[in-house]
Amino acid sequence: MAGLINVGFGNVVNTNKIVAVINPEAAPIKRMIQSAKDKGLTVDATQGRRTRSVIITEDEYIILSALQPETIAGRFNNDER
Repeated sequence: MAGLINVGFGNVVNTNKIVAVINPEAAPIKRMIQSAKDKGLTVDATQGRRTRSVIITEDEYIILSALQPETIAGRFNNDER
């Protein structure tokens, strides 16, 4: 069964599809985000706020979230129990 995790502002993501939750500050991650935007593979779940984490899915989608990676990881770990 697919689990869903809240990534902020009422937006949820399928936990079975998440590959990584990372900090967006590194230059390679910024390039990855721009490349995904150019291909139309980004989902912006920040509601206009600063991007604090990047969620990479196995379908190559990039989800931008205003929550810290630690917060999302904590929610992910709590949902697994």
